[in-house]
Amino acid sequence: MEFTSFDFDDCIMSNIRNAGFVTATPIQEQAIMPGLQGKDVLGLAQTGTGKTAAFLLPLIQRILRGEHCVPRALVLSPTRELAMQTYRAAELFSRGTGIRTISLYGGTSTYNQIKALKKDMPELIIACPGRLLDLYERKAINLKTIEMLVLDEADEMLDLGFLPSIRRILETIPKKHQTMLFSATLPDAIQSLVKQFLDNPVRIEIGHSKPVNTVTHFVLHVGQDKKYELLKSVLNSEIKESEGQTLVFTKTKHRAKKLAEELARDGHTTASLQGNLSQIQRDKAMEKFRTGKVNIMVATDIAARGIDISKITHVINYDMPDTPEAYTHRVGRTGRMMREGYALSFVTSADRRIQRTIEKIIGKPLEVHAASAIPAPQNFVAKQTEYKGRPKNNNGEHYKGSKKNCSGKDETNVNTLTKKNRNSRKNTVKRSRYISDTNKNITYQQHEYAQSQFAQRE
Repeated sequence: MEFTSFDFDDCIMSNIRNAGFVTATPIQEQAIMPGLQGKDVLGLAQTGTGKTAAFLLPLIQRILRGEHCVPRALVLSPTRELAMQTYRAAELFSRGTGIRTISLYGGTSTYNQIKALKKDMPELIIACPGRLLDLYERKAINLKTIEMLVLDEADEMLDLGFLPSIRRILETIPKKHQTMLFSATLPDAIQSLVKQFLDNPVRIEIGHSKPVNTVTHFVLHVGQDKKYELLKSVLNSEIKESEGQTLVFTKTKHRAKKLAEELARDGHTTASLQGNLSQIQRDKAMEKFRTGKVNIMVATDIAARGIDISKITHVINYDMPDTPEAYTHRVGRTGRMMREGYALSFVTSADRRIQRTIEKIIGKPLEVHAASAIPAPQNFVAKQTEYKGRPKNNNGEHYKGSKKNCSGKDETNVNTLTKKNRNSRKNTVKRSRYISDTNKNITYQQHEYAQSQFAQRE
């Protein structure tokens, strides 16, 4: 179905053409019409299927033809990045209509946002739940005029702990309103939300449990200690020949940072997106990736939420995700808007179970590539030393004061350490015991992961 089939105003239709849209995607084809009619919609679809336009175009059209009151429409997004991308899309589709839009999220000045709300009086608000409630409690925003509400990527908002905030927002806005809820998966908590707050919704399912069919999936079986060398090999071969960008996923923020640094030392233009970054650092990293100054982004699941860059051709699961849903969200960053994409997963023996589960979800076996020819990276394998007991001097006595450890290096006696250093030493010993109990033949990456797990326990 072409967009000319919908009853859009000439100005909106012109913006659609200027954006290069001709034929509606399946989610757009099924969601736009009930959206224009003011019906509630439950859309189950992955990222990259065109759902942003599926809800923005009806909102903009209804705002344009409806009564003048502000604000009229509210879009809730799970992350700052997704809110910014939705805002840019809204600006594109509403150009020349006179509709005012604002985006509200954390990490920026609350004072400036309050000023902008008073000055611009926007009809369309795109916000993260936390910042929206903060502004509402400050009486800086009126939610009693909201007629249309969109919950974008509801399952991700659930994962981030926004469910109580969403419920409060739903209880605050007028009972008579249109709700459009979009989600990649439908966990019990989202189903409960649908039953409580949506009125006989039009249900749309576009392969919601599967990644988009424009993505080709590959598996590379590899030992944990050979992952980095395999990654370099992949980046230096077929990916190097492509003009696209690559998104690499790790399990921990510490490993994301280390991996990005290692790749940079090996000559790649790389950045990391992980929880230890400030908002300014995150914005700079995203801007470099978006403009192509950086070709490789190493990220964790939470930090990567909301990334919508059309030039991403490859997603690499350096560490496999814990759930099929996480896999679907990851690979949904490529193959967007019917473009071709590739998902490469580094699978160790410990990951075989999740591999089988993912294969059930996508409905076919993942194509396996051999990685046995890749040599073990020496710099990524932790040194393993046989413990020979406490060192002794030539007289058979244990060292006192300054002594040598098992590796032959001098080590200051713990009695001479300051209180701060003694505490640090105790933590190191505790970590070492925990890691040693976890795996006797531990690799560098496993060491990193164990360290992070210990830190979480503390």
